[in-house]
Amino acid sequence: MKLIKTTAALALLAIMTGCASVNMAPQQESTAAKEFTYPDDGKAGVYVFRKDSPFGAALKKDIWINGECIGESARGVFFYHQVEGSQEHENATESEFSPNTMTLFAEAGNNYFVEQYIRMGAFVGGANLRQHDEESGMREVSKLDLAASGNCSREL
Repeated sequence: MKLIKTTAALALLAIMTGCASVNMAPQQESTAAKEFTYPDDGKAGVYVFRKDSPFGAALKKDIWINGECIGESARGVFFYHQVEGSQEHENATESEFSPNTMTLFAEAGNNYFVEQYIRMGAFVGGANLRQHDEESGMREVSKLDLAASGNCSREL
């Protein structure tokens, strides 16, 4: 029994602190995205980021906006995606049993910041989303690197 508990504890520790990686965008694209310029006319910019936390570092989780694959996240990465302005958009992230979603009304000409965060679930780590204000979102994204977009592990 003690061996089973020890093995389970080590497996949980590996999930919480291991390290997953994803394909990264070129450094110059990452630097340009962190200038936080205004999006194209009629568009809104959406930054989706995952902090560089050791908690859940071994997990990669898909992110979608309006059903379109934005990319697969790992710790310490962000994505930038432009959407039609002055509309609601459904942001979704892969979780344990089904995607978790949040609705974001994005005004044209503005940038929005959505954090994907890992939380422990029944069997493996799940993910969820929360919106940040512009100041804290810019501060967090400035610490991260741009991941290559469009690579999801499964369909929404």
